Amino acid sequence: MLAAGVVSVAALARGFGGDYLTEFVTLPVVLVTIVFLVLLALLNARGISESTRANVVATVIEVGGLLLVIGLGVWIVLRGDGNPGRLTELGTSREGPAAAVLSGAVLAYYSFVGFETSVNVAEETREPRRSYPRALFGALLTAGAVYALVGAAASAAVPQQKLTDSSGPLLEVVRAAGGVPPGLFGVVALVAVANGALLTGIMSSRLAYGMARDGLLPRFLTKVLPGRRTPWAAISTTTALSLLLALTGDVSTLASTLVLLLLVVFFLVNTSLLVLRRDTTPGPHFRVPTAVPVLGALSCVLLATRIEHDVWLRGLIVLAVGGGLGAVAASRSRRAS
Repeated sequence: MLAAGVVSVAALARGFGGDYLTEFVTLPVVLVTIVFLVLLALLNARGISESTRANVVATVIEVGGLLLVIGLGVWIVLRGDGNPGRLTELGTSREGPAAAVLSGAVLAYYSFVGFETSVNVAEETREPRRSYPRALFGALLTAGAVYALVGAAASAAVPQQKLTDSSGPLLEVVRAAGGVPPGLFGVVALVAVANGALLTGIMSSRLAYGMARDGLLPRFLTKVLPGRRTPWAAISTTTALSLLLALTGDVSTLASTLVLLLLVVFFLVNTSLLVLRRDTTPGPHFRVPTAVPVLGALSCVLLATRIEHDVWLRGLIVLAVGGGLGAVAASRSRRAS
């Protein structure tokens, strides 16, 4: 999950300098990526409270922008410039509806990094056993509904190929509708990208800090700022890794790599549930039916078959590094015991 978080921040950093930013200014992608990641790291180091407040404001702006896209898409269809029939088209897929749905599901996995991020900061909430499940399932239902409506509105309003070729597909809906300054939606989109990168950056740094505290990563990563008590070493290290990935890959490749890593994470989580069922827990806890983790693990394997070969190569390198670090940590643990 740490690797997925680092890759996600890299992809978002690259995406920040796409069509949405060029609505205002054209700058070298490398420069934008470096400045973007440095500013996020500074906000992350400022503290979890400040980061959370920024996240709340950004989320409100982000949801407002998505609702705007839905409304504009409906308006385009009602005035006769859209085509609802596109919702039943398979585009360039030649393998049938099932393959098209699987390919779409693989792309949709990118959105799950946000929900997985929340797990790693749940311990910073009050009564996480009660509040976190409500927040998680509420967010899943809300986001799922918004995603479906945005996808339907954009597909009906703008031809598929135009959406595919654009690095700012939702901006194409705004342009097609007219009446709304593209720059306004560009601001919303930039805020949304920065919001996602901030959340994921917080998760990655806190996860690296926790793993180092448990002896799974070098102890250097446990260093914190004297006053703020934020893990500056973990923040600096994860930011540097994200920068390295962002400068060596494009948005599409990084996003696909993230999806592969998430599939691996969810596969391991589901198989772990089957093992944990044999453990006894003194306190009350939620017990999922056996069929759920079994089906979850199988779905991950099925979706992984839709990942491109070159993405597997990059993903396997990242997984190999993680496996090596895990082996070193296990060896240290055995020597210590």
